[in-house]
Amino acid sequence: FYYFIRLCLEKILLQCIFQSRTLSGADAINALRPFYFAVHPDFFGQHPKEREVNENSLKRLNGYLENLQKPGFRSFKPTQLTFYVREREPNSSNVQESFSASGFRAVSFTLHTRDLLSTVLDILNSCSLSTEHVQSLSVNSQPHKEAKSTVDRPIKWDKTYYSFTGFKDPEEELEQAQRVETTLISWLDDNEASAVKKLRKSLPLRKELERLKFELSHQLQLSDIRWQRSWGIAHRCSQLHSLGRLVQQRPEVLKHVKGHTVIFTDRSGMSAAGHIMLGTMDVHHHWTKIFERLPNYYKLQKRLLFLEDRISQLLGGIQVIYIEELQPLLTLEEYYESLDSFYNKLRDSRLPFHPRSLRGLQMILESDRYAPSLHEFGHFMIPTVCDPATLQWFIIAKAQEARENLKRKEEMMIAEKELIDTSTEKFSLDRLYKEPSVSSAQMIDCCKRLLEESLPYLQGMHLCVSHFYSVLQDGDLCIPWNWK
Repeated sequence: FYYFIRLCLEKILLQCIFQSRTLSGADAINALRPFYFAVHPDFFGQHPKEREVNENSLKRLNGYLENLQKPGFRSFKPTQLTFYVREREPNSSNVQESFSASGFRAVSFTLHTRDLLSTVLDILNSCSLSTEHVQSLSVNSQPHKEAKSTVDRPIKWDKTYYSFTGFKDPEEELEQAQRVETTLISWLDDNEASAVKKLRKSLPLRKELERLKFELSHQLQLSDIRWQRSWGIAHRCSQLHSLGRLVQQRPEVLKHVKGHTVIFTDRSGMSAAGHIMLGTMDVHHHWTKIFERLPNYYKLQKRLLFLEDRISQLLGGIQVIYIEELQPLLTLEEYYESLDSFYNKLRDSRLPFHPRSLRGLQMILESDRYAPSLHEFGHFMIPTVCDPATLQWFIIAKAQEARENLKRKEEMMIAEKELIDTSTEKFSLDRLYKEPSVSSAQMIDCCKRLLEESLPYLQGMHLCVSHFYSVLQDGDLCIPWNWK
């Protein structure tokens, strides 16, 4: 009897100690500010791949944090996250200026904690960020000051405590979570039912989206309607309804859109690729102004094409291109400014390239790099601030490799499409696609290994190849390209 009483008292004491170490939701957000500053997608505007990875990981992290704050929530599964963390200069004292020009580093970690404080510390430690400020937050959030002396006191209960009371041993659970690696089969077993339920619920909206997209494209004679981000189906339908209302209210302002692509994105304007951008946070008044300015945009686009041609002539016939999937979504004005600056530098340097010696090669301009590089797909990635002499040496030295990469790109794109078609047919998928941050080589590897498996779970599903496991709000299954 006394032993039982002692166990009950120990249980109560343990609960009090954990309560004294609990952060509130607001405290957790404050504690994670250095982390959010290092990974926030808005700071990765020049890096669309890394931006999308961070956006998706933040969604999953926020869901994890929300679950932690739900009373009585017990079902926790280890959650693996990947973030691109902006690098700091080692000797910088100014937080706003402390990130180096070298960019960022990839960090992956698994969350399996059951309270906000431990989760916050795990996140900060995993990203090599300071945790000193968390201690003051955890102390300030204590319900009783007298509990302060017990906050850091480590308590290790005897195994008989857990066997007698039936409570789970947190150390044993942690060890088990670390030992068990998520596999594709086990994850599909756990998540297929949830995905099917969400997918069925989204089917009417998916049909509505296709109907709206077809009707608006036909009515306005658009080339395409696309979205920059992976917004949900309901959100996309809402945006198309909004555009439809504008068509009804002001049909005259849309007379210049024929043959163009409309992209719903973060801001309004015309993109460097010549697409009409409609900011999802803008009202009809802003959209109307963009449509009214289209004739002026078309004039600027002609001047931009002339600049690209002049740069090509100065660089031996190399073609200047803009790859929307690999570059930030620049406005036409921003891209023209970069081209103009680069052209003036080349014109003044008078590089001795032989005319047409680089014909058939491609290059893209980048404003956030300081050294030229060659992409695996064969195009040169040239910084706008690149020294002309360095540029000349690099292009000449890498020209043959660039031609080989361009040839391999064509072969790789054909192989990727064939594998996607074969996988879609074998598993009776409704759709198989990848995130922009997944390369063709990664997609090919993923599909080849999928085709070796028997996966009846996938019939009729929408499968997205990504960098992590997730079920999207409309039932799409996301799996990492390097699944086990």
